Amino acid sequence: MTSPPPDRRRLTLAEALRRQPAGAPVPSPCVGVCRIDDATGLCAGCWRTLDEIAAWGGSDDATRRRIWQAVEARQAAAAR
Repeated sequence: MTSPPPDRRRLTLAEALRRQPAGAPVPSPCVGVCRIDDATGLCAGCWRTLDEIAAWGGSDDATRRRIWQAVEARQAAAAR
């Protein structure tokens, strides 16, 4: 997996939840940089797969949290 640019902030569910009103659904990790990397199959902005992006709108909060966990794991692996 390729490493993110050094100035790119890592996404975290905890930070996204802090920005949401209480009781709001789990927010999307989308940061508006919608480009799929051919080598990794991940969005360059949010680190999700196309399948995860497509499923997001119909997903419950538990599934969205699992997707966030995968995003955070991918970011951690790329930082090593």
